[in-house]
Amino acid sequence: MKKQQALIFIKPDAVQRGLIGKIIKRFEQVGLKIIAFKFIWATKEQVSNHYPSYDAWFQKVGERTLNNYKNKGLDAKKILGTNNAIAIGKLVKSWLINYICQGPILCAVVEGYDVISIIRKLCGDTNPVNALPGTIRGDFTSDSIELANHFNRPIHNIIHASDNLDDAKKEIATWFLPEEIFSYQRVDEELIFADRHNP
Repeated sequence: MKKQQALIFIKPDAVQRGLIGKIIKRFEQVGLKIIAFKFIWATKEQVSNHYPSYDAWFQKVGERTLNNYKNKGLDAKKILGTNNAIAIGKLVKSWLINYICQGPILCAVVEGYDVISIIRKLCGDTNPVNALPGTIRGDFTSDSIELANHFNRPIHNIIHASDNLDDAKKEIATWFLPEEIFSYQRVDEELIFADRHNP
């Protein structure tokens, strides 16, 4: 079984609230290893490169917004000026760029077995109102899609976590040079793995 790598970054709202240590602790205490760490003020170009720019991604983001509006009985066209999912996705990306560039962020590469499923579970639902207590978003934020769209901004959900291994590879290359990523053995690493697989 091979270890996997994924990117997380703590967004400006969490940095401004002093949550870095509490959030990083969540990943370390389950046995994930931090192999790269960087505190930066991102440029618009970096953030634009981080988030996809193809229609399928815009469609997915837009449809998620439209579905949420429908479930809440809200008129997306009245609020956002369009019902077109791709157009909404592009609007959301522009908001994301402004949001991530408004203050410093902390980027990290985490490594472990089944790392994607673990980090996604730890972070909780991307819409904080749906994130369960005990998850990072469930414990530290209560923003919602409709509130964010009302103020023409993205949802403030305090953390990004890679969605899959292909995205993780691209995201890591966007934020880190190969020489900034380290390989080392945690003292408890093999014990953690053994405990998980030998109940």
